[in-house]
This record gives sequence, structure tokens and C-alpha cells, in this order.
Amino acid sequence: MGVRSGEPCGRCILPAAGSVGSAVGVPGASSTIRRRSHRTSRSAAVVSPVHPSTAPPTREDGGQLVYAYGLCVDEGYLLPSLVTIASLADTLSPAARREVAVRVLTLDLSRGHAATMADLARRAGFGSFDLAWCRPLCQSRLVDDSYITITTYLRFQFTPAFVGRPYLIYLDADVLALGDVSGPLEGLEQGQLGAVADEFNPAVGQCPALPGLVDRWPALRGRAYYNAGALWAPTAMLGPIRNGVEWALVNGSEFILHNDQDALNLWLLASPVVHPASGVFNRFEVGRFLERGDWVRRIVERPLHSTGARLVHFVGPVKPWLTSCPITEDVRLYRSHLTQTVRHLHRLGDLGIEVATGGRPR
Repeated sequence: MGVRSGEPCGRCILPAAGSVGSAVGVPGASSTIRRRSHRTSRSAAVVSPVHPSTAPPTREDGGQLVYAYGLCVDEGYLLPSLVTIASLADTLSPAARREVAVRVLTLDLSRGHAATMADLARRAGFGSFDLAWCRPLCQSRLVDDSYITITTYLRFQFTPAFVGRPYLIYLDADVLALGDVSGPLEGLEQGQLGAVADEFNPAVGQCPALPGLVDRWPALRGRAYYNAGALWAPTAMLGPIRNGVEWALVNGSEFILHNDQDALNLWLLASPVVHPASGVFNRFEVGRFLERGDWVRRIVERPLHSTGARLVHFVGPVKPWLTSCPITEDVRLYRSHLTQTVRHLHRLGDLGIEVATGGRPR
């Protein structure tokens, strides 16, 4: 289901099946599938400055940080998102999983697929699961829509009430967790956003991102540009981040090429809130690109076959679940996880979930 024209900004929509306001509960983990309203401001006012505090991260008595994983999912990324959730579970001990929540925002998932996602999260051992249907910011716009949908903007629609934890770790649905990804929360102050520098767009004015910006403001040349596929934030920062992206969409639309990621970076250039995280927490899988050209060697500064990644990110249109994807070491690893996830789904009784494009991997 796409965005319905004529609906007020921030209104939620539900699939036709099921009554409005109904919830689907899943035994075991605290699980809810519901509709909720993300209300956004229509004003184009400049965002108020964020003043970082020195408050330490909130911890439980046992010393573990209290956080939730957040994903934005549409029908086309349903199976990849399930692979991501399963891989995250594999990186945590059973006791740690029980303390972690999973939160999902979607525009078009069917209620049946939402229930399958909740069931998988429960069986993986996560202590809490919640999913909501909502719409993106009304200013959202797709400049590059070759393989990206408007669902990408939902990453800015998480709220503290929905997350229900002091911290949110947002992850794209095309990532594979190879280790604990909560590390950037350590040392993250309440007024900060953790992010990793983008390996393909390393600096403003030296990459395709934010075209024309340094022509207007030359002093911004060389400033860091961050990838939005993995973000670490205190939930108190979710409102300022959403307002900042909205401000960028209204006031800087002429500079936006990479959709929501450019909007986020435009705001970050004006707001000193970034806490840079190590590249191991958002490592691009570059082997697919090396199979088809040598340009990666001119851009990526690290050793291209370096190890130790906690999170592998399959950026670009050539996704590892597609049969057209070149076979690399990380692609093989991803497909192994994909096969395991499909087996889990079959045990749950869902035999119909397929990759939207390209079929199952060979």
C-alpha cells in the first residue's frame, strides 16, 4: 500500500485487514502490532540548537545498556529485515537478548507479515517487540529512487514513547550483524547522535552527496559526511533529529541528492551533535563493486579486505539476496544467514515469504 493522497501529514494508515486500533499479541515476548500517529510540524522554522549534556548512559543494575533496535521495513524488504533481526540475535547471549527490544515502523506490511516478524523476534529471544504503521514526514521527497522507496524516511519517525527504551540503535534492513553493535552507545552523551562516516562519500564537496553546497558555502568543503544506515541515539534526541531533517528538507532541498541521508547530513553540518563511531560498526561490503570495476580502490581508504567488522552494510542496488549479485565472501555469509532464516520461517509455518525481486539466492 502506498501513501494515500489527501491524508493529513503524520496520519497513520493500516492495511485493510483487521479493525482500526486492534493489536496482535504474540505469546512469550512482550509483542504488539499497532497503529499509531506520528505528528510532525508543518512549520519551516529554524531548529533550536541542541545542547549536549554530560549525563551518563542509562544502565540496568547488571550494567547493560538499555536499548532497542529500530528498523524501517516495507514488503520489498521483509525477508532481508528478518535476516537482519536473526543476525542481531546471534551476536547476543540469551540473557542479553531478553533485555533488548525490537521496534519496527512500516508503511505497507500486511498484518500477516507483521505477525510473522513478531513471532520470529519472539523465537529469537528478544524481550520485547513492537511494530507500527505510519507515514513519513510530509516534506519527504525521493530524488534518487532507483532502488530506494519512501520508507527510507521512516527512520526519523521513531519516538521515545514507541521505542520505550533510553536508547535506539537504528539499522537499515540490508545489513548483517557479525558482532555486538551496541559499542557506540558507550560514551554517547544525551545530546549526541552516533554515526559512522560514509565510505563512498567521505567528505562534503569531495563526493556526489549534497551537490552545490560547497559552491554556496565553501567553508564546508572537507567536512565529514555520515552514512544513515546505522545510527545510535538517546531517545531524547529523536525529536530534535526529526525536526532537523524536516528543517533541511524545507530549507535545503536544492542540495539534496541522496534523499533522507543528505537531509540528515545537511542538518548535522549546522548542529554539532555527531559522536563519530568506528568504521567497524558500519563497514561497507565492497567486494561486489570490485567484481565490476576498480573505482572503489580510489575512494575507500581502508584495506579493502580488512576484517573485524561488527556490521556489514550491503549498500547500493546489487543486494546479496538477488541472484544477479556477484558472489563474494560476505555475500556467501549473508546467504547462509538467509537460508537459516527461511528455515526458521518454514518452522513458523510461513512458506510464502520471498524476496520481492530476483527470487531466492542460488
